[in-house]
Amino acid sequence: MKALNSNIDTQSNSFTDNAQQMKSLVEQLNGYLQISREQGSEKQVERARKRNKLLARERIELVLDKDSPFLELLPLIGLENKEGFGAGGTNVSGIGLVAGKMCMINSNVGSRKGGAIDFATSEKGIRIAEITLQNKLPTINLVESAGVNLPDQDRVFNNAGASFREISRRSKAGLPTLSVVFGNATAGGAYVPGMSDFSIFQKQAAKVFLAGPPLVKMATNEVASAEELGGAEMHSRVSGVSDYLAEDERDGIRIVREIMEVINTSQPHLIPDSPIQPPKYSQEEILGIVPANPKTPFDVRELIARITDGSEFSEFKPEYGATLVTGWAKIHGYPVGIVANNGVIFSESANKGAQFIQLSNKNNIPLLFIHNTTGFMVGKNYEEGGIIKNGAKLIHAVSGSEVPHLSLMVGSSYGAGNYGMSGRSFEPRFLFTYPNAKVSVMGAEQLAGVMEIVKKQSAKSMGKTIDDKKLNAEKQAMIADATQKSTSWYSSSEGWDDGVIDPRETRNYLGFSLAIVYNQPIKGANTYGIFRM
Repeated sequence: MKALNSNIDTQSNSFTDNAQQMKSLVEQLNGYLQISREQGSEKQVERARKRNKLLARERIELVLDKDSPFLELLPLIGLENKEGFGAGGTNVSGIGLVAGKMCMINSNVGSRKGGAIDFATSEKGIRIAEITLQNKLPTINLVESAGVNLPDQDRVFNNAGASFREISRRSKAGLPTLSVVFGNATAGGAYVPGMSDFSIFQKQAAKVFLAGPPLVKMATNEVASAEELGGAEMHSRVSGVSDYLAEDERDGIRIVREIMEVINTSQPHLIPDSPIQPPKYSQEEILGIVPANPKTPFDVRELIARITDGSEFSEFKPEYGATLVTGWAKIHGYPVGIVANNGVIFSESANKGAQFIQLSNKNNIPLLFIHNTTGFMVGKNYEEGGIIKNGAKLIHAVSGSEVPHLSLMVGSSYGAGNYGMSGRSFEPRFLFTYPNAKVSVMGAEQLAGVMEIVKKQSAKSMGKTIDDKKLNAEKQAMIADATQKSTSWYSSSEGWDDGVIDPRETRNYLGFSLAIVYNQPIKGANTYGIFRM
């Protein structure tokens, strides 16, 4: 496979200036990630320490194999929700190796709001369940939660029910859930261990009941202690809700690792040959190459050269449909087809992309979509040239494709261009975003401009005089609002991606994601919807 040659001058002013701007965005990302890693107030953490409790991330570290990577997911969900519990909610979720097997791990942050489930945390749970089922992973729950945050109950209610449904569906599909309960698991939360395939309760710490002592007293006039109602020993010896009685937290984690050694899970479908060739070019250079301002064009091949093995890339139709780059490569030894924007999508680009997606499906190769487009080309000539039907072919191909998709937002991803590149609504297995990326129906200025034209035409049709000063103020307010809602911080806060990443870590994120999707056989589609010719 031919290696790409870079044409970047890393000593140029434009390169160094852009790298500095991107470093500032990465520093902002690191600041937000630091906030998401906070496990409660200083007082709450101190209280947990006095009770000899491990913190959520310490539990994850102990359950993982030594030196296992950990792909944390949705760490910034809820970041901009002022009414919620903060970035990442009250649950740490991600994928790592336990007893040599890929597992989804969820750990309640009991030292943050008692591990109560706010709306962002419930939305995170739904996405985590989707990833778990798609990638056929066993689940390990490290449980310590006060249950639903009652002020959020109206928005959390259905998500909570869906989370129980998904435990059952995974069990039916042979994907076990293992739950270790270190503290409270009350009301609806009691069904997490109750529906798990394996449940481990910590002695003198786990409290699992549908109703605590005060509610039981109110409902039945029965007086019972928390230990009598839902203690670990009662559930292990009397009710049978618990399968294992752990002496302490470390013993509970030991037991879950022991179970993982025994149970059968998917075996890797592909183990790459070694040694793996690194890219010819430094990944540090990505900061100077990918524009901090997505309006600035760049050749996406320069990015590809810094993430693929040996910088090799077998480009498909390089002379045709130039604004879409397609081809095959390997990342950390895993074969992948790449569909990457090099600007607006023309009819030729859409047709090329649709053909390439079909070929990758025929050869059972997963696809990586690299987003940087303002969408499909508009205008009289392009409408006459069939941009709608050709764009529809690309969307049909993406929708009908059955190989795993990964999506990477590195610039703009606007309108139907987002759909044609397997955006969130098209269910890629994993979707990661650069800090500079913009996701929206269209650019903020274009959106506000369209609304300005509509309002002027509406006023004219009704014979009204428009106040230009007021209209301009409304336009500027709309630009500000649309700009804020198109940022990576907003999209990640809303759960539109699985994480905002440092561009220099792209190869590692993609490599581990490919290892996860190759953990099961990959079979492409043979049929598609009707392609309008």
